[in-house]
Amino acid sequence: MKKAIQLAVLLALALGLSARAADSGPQTFEGEISDSQCAMNVHSLTHSHREMLKARSHGKTAADCVAYCIRYLGGHYMLVSKDDIYHLDNEDLAKSYNAEKVKVTGYLDKQSNTIQVVKIEPL
Repeated sequence: MKKAIQLAVLLALALGLSARAADSGPQTFEGEISDSQCAMNVHSLTHSHREMLKARSHGKTAADCVAYCIRYLGGHYMLVSKDDIYHLDNEDLAKSYNAEKVKVTGYLDKQSNTIQVVKIEPL
């Protein structure tokens, strides 16, 4: 009997969570695909590639800088949107859009500030 009650409670919780997730649907975010090194000010003061491009240490374009930071400095793809910075859970979808303005569709995990990416499209 006790096991049946526990199972019923777990089932009710699971149904409630899946209903909430289905109701919320994916969100759309617009911004620029960047890297964690620049976006998180590891070597930047402006959440951008300005300093690195001025110093010419990471390439000649913002796209070069993103590629360099991802490949050589352990960076991760991020979306920079005005004053907000989001982690992206699917970096394979982001790597085609280095330093480009994009629209990301996905689900935001507010605790980790990570977008579970469904798709990325250029703006």
